[in-house]
Amino acid sequence: QVQLVESGGGLVQAGGSLRLSCAASGIFSINHMGWYRQGPENQRELVARITGGGTTMYADSVKGRFTISRDNAGTTVSLQMNRLKSEDTAVYSCGGSFRVSSGDMFYWGKGTLVTVSS
Repeated sequence: QVQLVESGGGLVQAGGSLRLSCAASGIFSINHMGWYRQGPENQRELVARITGGGTTMYADSVKGRFTISRDNAGTTVSLQMNRLKSEDTAVYSCGGSFRVSSGDMFYWGKGTLVTVSS
């Protein structure tokens, strides 16, 4: 079993910055971890993701503004969000694919709200 615990989020003015972190615990190897978001009228979308090998990918809407990174152990993934816009307002959830004893499984964190005021 893998647990994902998120921190960060909150209220920020447009143009400001926030940092989200997601710590994974359990017994596993990491296929990929990332951040997803769901706005008030939108479907959940991938924001940024990092693989176990360190390859990153970003949604076009956040390229150049958001940066995903991980710690040396590779079990905590952070999302630095700069130049935030009102349209970035959403519930951000950490999610990842992990190899556990029963095979590859996807896990979600509980989510954290990011509100960008204009």
